[in-house]
Amino acid sequence: MNLPEQFTEQMKELLKDEYGSYINSFSEDRFYGLRVNTGKISPKDFSDRSGFHLQPVAWIPNGFYYLESDRPAKDPYYYAGLYYLQEPSAMTPASLLPVEPGDMVLDLCAAPGGKSTELGARLKGRGMLVANDISNSRAKSLLKNLELLGILNICVTSDSPERLSAVYQEFFDKILVDAPCSGEGMFRKDQGMIKSWLEHGPEYYAPVQKEILLQAAAMLKPGGYLLYSTCTFSVMEDEEVVNWLLGQRPDMELVYVPLWEGASGGIGLDGCVRLFPHKIKGEGHFMALLRKKGAPAEDLNTVPDYKPAELDKLPELKEFLDMVSMPIDKNRLVSRQGLIYYLPQGYRLGHKLRYLRTGLLMGEVKKNRFEPSQALAMALKMEEFQNSLSFAHDDPRVIRYLKGETIVLEPDEPEIKGWCLICVDGYPLGFAKGSGRSMKNKYYPGWRWQ
Repeated sequence: MNLPEQFTEQMKELLKDEYGSYINSFSEDRFYGLRVNTGKISPKDFSDRSGFHLQPVAWIPNGFYYLESDRPAKDPYYYAGLYYLQEPSAMTPASLLPVEPGDMVLDLCAAPGGKSTELGARLKGRGMLVANDISNSRAKSLLKNLELLGILNICVTSDSPERLSAVYQEFFDKILVDAPCSGEGMFRKDQGMIKSWLEHGPEYYAPVQKEILLQAAAMLKPGGYLLYSTCTFSVMEDEEVVNWLLGQRPDMELVYVPLWEGASGGIGLDGCVRLFPHKIKGEGHFMALLRKKGAPAEDLNTVPDYKPAELDKLPELKEFLDMVSMPIDKNRLVSRQGLIYYLPQGYRLGHKLRYLRTGLLMGEVKKNRFEPSQALAMALKMEEFQNSLSFAHDDPRVIRYLKGETIVLEPDEPEIKGWCLICVDGYPLGFAKGSGRSMKNKYYPGWRWQ
């Protein structure tokens, strides 16, 4: 691999005697990882159930290595949202942010959603996750991944940190900033990153990172935690950015993160974490955990400023909800132009931001009927819907359903009429509408098996 001379000189200075081992890592095979969605299944249950060749990622409780030949993106369990494909080192930032159920959480540079989906799973349906990416096209991928994994208490935005900060001053308990960077830690995995580095190196990204981090600090509550991460080795983009923030914001402090086997400390800044591909089974990463000093002020604004949907005027929705046993606070259901949303705890209407989604899209009221959404199907458990049908993982009807085909029941299977939640081994895939022995496919066309 033809690495830029400026980069190699930087790494020689950084690694000293370890430089040779780092260069040798480029001749080794990359590692493939998946992270189990603990909102749906435990790591042990998934490991026992999966047919993949899995090995645990030592420092990630729900992370596993798999073989490229396993092809996990072509498996029904992937479509059931049981896991997310993610490079092992990239799993680390979300694992270090101490998210608790009920927190207000922001993932500021969130696409395509690897870290957001983990943060959302750990909220366990309580509190709110605001997942933002300034790129609208990337934010659409982010939304799909959050809905695929069944994360319901979300707001997905595509806006600048400055505009978000104007709305959410000292609002969030936890914030993740996985900042855009020069990508030096990904050179081994993706040689295309070298060309990008030559066009925009650390000198380009460091000012961007500082501004993003400064806006993020303004959105953090006193007592809250902020995790800053990059996938670069550059001290200019890592420790120097953190030090700059500490100088700009005396109310922020660095929290020491204990190291684990293979992890390295910061360069001249004790408490940070660096991951190098010659020391761990993964690519390069940097992380620093920060805390805003003080205790959070009591939130006196507890009255929502949105109008809940009037279910008495929406009999179609009310009839459908009678089939759902998932706990729903009906005061958080809203209707907008026929679309029904279930808003997260703590959501306030009137924020002038570019939203792609506010809460869980439940479905749409159409001509005296209610059409449930794909997102609702993924947020449900099989036992939470009145009519459910589960196929075994190897039943060919699973793939046919995911391709959008009509499903025909076997003679020994009971007839189904009306809405039905289709599952694989008890994990929802989407809705169908039965008319006896035939099931009209309602799987979302944009997600179909290709």
